[in-house]
Amino acid sequence: MNLEKSRVFVLTDIEADPDDTQSLVRLLLYSNVFDIEGLVATTSIHQKDRVAPESIHRVIDAYAKVSANLRLHEPGFPDADVLRKVTTSGQTSYGMAAVGLGKDSPGSRLLVKALEKEDKRPLWVCVWGGPNTLAQALHSIADHYSPSEVKSLIAKLRVYTISDQDDSAHWIRRQFPELFYIVSPGGYGAATWTGINSVIDGIDNRTISNAWLRENIQQGHGPLGQCYPDVAYGMEGDTPSFLGLIPNGLNEPERPDWGGWGGRYELRTPSLDTTDSKGFTGGVPVPQESRPIWTNAVDTFTPRISREYGQSTGPGDHKYSDHRATLWRWRDDFQNDFAARMDWTFNAVSDSNHPPVVKLAHPNRLTAKSGEGVILDASPSYDPDGDSLSFWWFQYREAGTYPGEIELWGAENLWRRGFVAPKVGAPQTAHFIVRVTDKGTPPLARYERVVVTIQP
Repeated sequence: MNLEKSRVFVLTDIEADPDDTQSLVRLLLYSNVFDIEGLVATTSIHQKDRVAPESIHRVIDAYAKVSANLRLHEPGFPDADVLRKVTTSGQTSYGMAAVGLGKDSPGSRLLVKALEKEDKRPLWVCVWGGPNTLAQALHSIADHYSPSEVKSLIAKLRVYTISDQDDSAHWIRRQFPELFYIVSPGGYGAATWTGINSVIDGIDNRTISNAWLRENIQQGHGPLGQCYPDVAYGMEGDTPSFLGLIPNGLNEPERPDWGGWGGRYELRTPSLDTTDSKGFTGGVPVPQESRPIWTNAVDTFTPRISREYGQSTGPGDHKYSDHRATLWRWRDDFQNDFAARMDWTFNAVSDSNHPPVVKLAHPNRLTAKSGEGVILDASPSYDPDGDSLSFWWFQYREAGTYPGEIELWGAENLWRRGFVAPKVGAPQTAHFIVRVTDKGTPPLARYERVVVTIQP
């Protein structure tokens, strides 16, 4: 796993919906694992003629009151003034009306400046509203740089947009076909990001309930908790744009097809009839995509259930195959992680839970020939708080190229399991995940991913 901090640049139509403020609260709780280089207030189809940078500053002001306590738990949380200096605004016009010659804004200039930095790391632009500030930055780059320089700058960009919330999105994808772009185009109901707040029949949805938010985030949880507003249209619809960047042992930002907390995505050109073009889009037109984008993939997932006796957990009775399942399958884990970090804002280290440290007894990339035995061993893992640990090894079939299910020997909750490499006619990859969970409050999970290349 790449342990470098991800460079993050946020475009938010904050105040169009309370969920932007909710997502900003969570983002700042993880600001020690990111380099936040821009927090730009923008418009969108839901807020066409105003921006609200003052609302970003309000959350930063609350963060300033708790940042010292956060640093007791983990290093690297930035000073509030660092965040204030990168908080600004885009144009107050909607969509393509704000894109063109002479239409630069403080936000688009800050984005160009971030791209121009001598930094080899990619810049992740997380778009929570309309992307016209990104469109203007790209327009300006195309006007001022040579084609080879434009290509070099574009190669540094990674974009994740929460659907398409203005008409500049399709312009961007047409004009810059090489741009790395994650999006579920079309109706919001067909979007992977909705997995964060979808109520799923047959599972426990408690961690997205109003009662859970009240008890674990909002009430009695300090200044940042007080900033977290009630749900209006949907809880934290923008958060998936950065969930996949959090270093947790599972996420691999450069490989959206490997899956993680932010969902799983495939590089393809979706047909118009799969984008729910007649569903709710806020009024943004839904044309046929002109080139491949990172977009919805499907996982088949059987949620775990607790058992009173014997193995502590096991597979439940319901199996789901859905694009949203690529995200919500991890939901309890990232919600508990959120709750723990909110506790860090006011609790002493000794009174808080911290995630386990997952270690393998072998490399995380293995090669085996058909018929050979492979051992998967996470026994060196430990918990910094001294909590007891639970283990779960499983194959993540959709992330690999081997199409079949590989049977692992031993009980599912052993720290050491293994398998016999299946017969293949050509090299194939199989992904195995170990989820290690502590027994603290709330229980926290971390992972390791072992990619096994199976040779004939």
